[in-house]
Amino acid sequence: MRDKYSGLQIGIHWLVFLLVILTYCAMELRGFFPRSYRPVFNMVHISCGSAILILMVARLLVRLKRPAPPITPKPSAMMTGFAHLGHLAIYLLFIALPVIGLVMMYYRARPWFPFGIAMPYAPEADFDLVDTLKGYHELLANLGYWLIGLHAAAALAHHYFWRDNTLLRMMPKKRP
Repeated sequence: MRDKYSGLQIGIHWLVFLLVILTYCAMELRGFFPRSYRPVFNMVHISCGSAILILMVARLLVRLKRPAPPITPKPSAMMTGFAHLGHLAIYLLFIALPVIGLVMMYYRARPWFPFGIAMPYAPEADFDLVDTLKGYHELLANLGYWLIGLHAAAALAHHYFWRDNTLLRMMPKKRP
């Protein structure tokens, strides 16, 4: 039996990681630049968020086809349950966040261009809905900081404290 995720799963994992960093940075750092740059930061945020959605759905489909390799030594049932719960939360978060963001952009009823591609928009704006969705989007994005931190801390705890292969299963292969 294999002891690592497939190259595709590893590639998607780390690409999503980089896109999440870029997506968060686009929003967090935009205030350090002149206001005229805001549309650029917004489109980077939206483009990366759209890519995350596509990759998370692809990752979920691949995960359904190729289950996770076993952890050695095998963790307790409780730890396995927490791991499944954590991964479910990550999948839900990084699918829900972009979907909410895309719906929000649609109902702003203004042209928008992720990856430079013109997207459809509502004929009439619904700013009440947009404000509600924005609140959920920001709440989930802030939850994302905690979830990402918990995920990273758990991976490091598995590696350094419990000394199992959890982290190593997701690391790219070393070149000879």
